[in-house]
Amino acid sequence: MLGVYSLRKTKKMQKVHFIAIGGSAMHNLAIALHEKGYQVTGSDDAIFEPSATRLKQRGLLPEETGWFPEKITSDLDAVILGMHAHADNPEMLKAKELGLKIYSYPEYLYEQSKTKTRVVIAGSHGKTSITSMILHVLHFHGKDVDYMVGAQLDGFDVMVRLTEENDFMVMEGDEYLSSTLDRRPKILLYQPNIALISGIAWDHVNVFPTFENYLHQFELFIDSITAGGALIYNSEDENLVEIVDKNEKSLKKFAYTTPEFHISDGVSYLETEDGPIPLEIFGRHNLNNLEGARLICNQLGIMDEDFYEAIQSFKGASKRLELIKRTPEFVAYKDFAHAPSKVISTTNAVKEQFPNKSLTACLELHTYSSLNQEFLSEYKGALEKADEKIVYYNPEALKIKRMKPISPEDIRKAFGEEAIQVFTSSDALKSYLVNLPKSNKVFLMMSSANFGGIDLNEIFAS
Repeated sequence: MLGVYSLRKTKKMQKVHFIAIGGSAMHNLAIALHEKGYQVTGSDDAIFEPSATRLKQRGLLPEETGWFPEKITSDLDAVILGMHAHADNPEMLKAKELGLKIYSYPEYLYEQSKTKTRVVIAGSHGKTSITSMILHVLHFHGKDVDYMVGAQLDGFDVMVRLTEENDFMVMEGDEYLSSTLDRRPKILLYQPNIALISGIAWDHVNVFPTFENYLHQFELFIDSITAGGALIYNSEDENLVEIVDKNEKSLKKFAYTTPEFHISDGVSYLETEDGPIPLEIFGRHNLNNLEGARLICNQLGIMDEDFYEAIQSFKGASKRLELIKRTPEFVAYKDFAHAPSKVISTTNAVKEQFPNKSLTACLELHTYSSLNQEFLSEYKGALEKADEKIVYYNPEALKIKRMKPISPEDIRKAFGEEAIQVFTSSDALKSYLVNLPKSNKVFLMMSSANFGGIDLNEIFAS
């Protein structure tokens, strides 16, 4: 025992510095390393909530904003570079000058999990929800794993957990670029033992200018799965089925489809061998996600009976069909949906769940893809199931992103809906929503941003 204690006592504390520590993913990784016992420092030129408070609570908030090359010292074991940092970042240049190892966020996650069984959930849509479902089920049954997920979950204090002892690492796999130094998609760095692909719908057009180029990243992802590993995939996606079928790597492949379910009195029931079970979530896309999560949990030793027991209490990930307000008169939800495929599936889900209510769907166009004139046509018919269709965008966002201006008429033409109401002022949108009759309606607010700072709780207060 004395020898073990001595070994632990003399083990060198790892020193890690974060360049752009305030990011949503970065600050969670910083907290995870701090809780693992690492000495963590960081810098950023702006830190917003909730990152600022969460870092401050743990003594990790930088004393002042900005970049300070003097923080980069030769005794650092690792420097982790966030996407927010530019190629001329003075701290990064100092780290290169000193010959320090500079990691991207996904590269460092692999470094922390390379001795574990890595489970990566990828795809253009649903990956946060699927990862959240898996973690909920594992947590319900007391199975402890390391993880990284892109949304806050009930029962989880942090979005990243890293330990020495856990055997599994469950990660949400993003296909966006890793860092300013590493232009590879994040999913290509994890080398999963078990992987899931939820579906492929063109996104991130500023990085992947053609669908073929975007699709190729998932071909490379399948190639990156360790030999003899497992791939779970949504067989309702024709493009995905095609690239899975032509891949000749030695993998165990498990296809899934949307399971049988029915809706009764506003509740979705999943059909199982033991009879229907009620769910807190709804929508065909969420039932499809659930089936993928079930197959992953099977790989982790959770059998169907235990999965179904746990999934009944899953309320969804933050901002994924999250309930804002429910009254006898109306219901209001917010959702992170922004890509065309997500907008379609979310809008259809709400309409199917509330067939007797009038659906008002409001979408904010905010991302590089959604504000791209060439990409806008991908939204054709995306709001078809809504009874009232609203699109909001801020012309200033186009200027900041240095993109061509778009007009309300461009929006209507792209969506194929002349009746769409287009707002370019958040104040005008807020006024319209506040004064809109709400009786017998369901509202769906879709955005990856915040509708120009509108407080949705205030709008739907009564």
